[in-house]
Amino acid sequence: MTDGRSTRRITARNITGKRVEDRTARLFLISGKVQGVGYRAFAAEAARRVGVAGWTRNLADGRVAVEASGTAQQLEELEALLRNGPRFSDVRGVEVGEVVVSERQGFIIHS
Repeated sequence: MTDGRSTRRITARNITGKRVEDRTARLFLISGKVQGVGYRAFAAEAARRVGVAGWTRNLADGRVAVEASGTAQQLEELEALLRNGPRFSDVRGVEVGEVVVSERQGFIIHS
């Protein structure tokens, strides 16, 4: 039985292409009513709470992108939070892909 939400997994490697065992990075593309409802601020706070680094931004197609790096467990915790979203959002889908691990520190909101 489905709840109308979708998930698609897309495959962290560091810049040299070698798999990074303790840290991984993922790009989350969140769709639904996620712009104009405080989703980026929510995502940044969620990321800080679970201790991952990265960024978030609105996309022209109405989705929100969140890129984060941390341990697999931290990223799973973040994904669960992103699936719920802030109070006035309506998350309909989350695409998840692995990306190159960055050395970025902290978490920023892009305009």
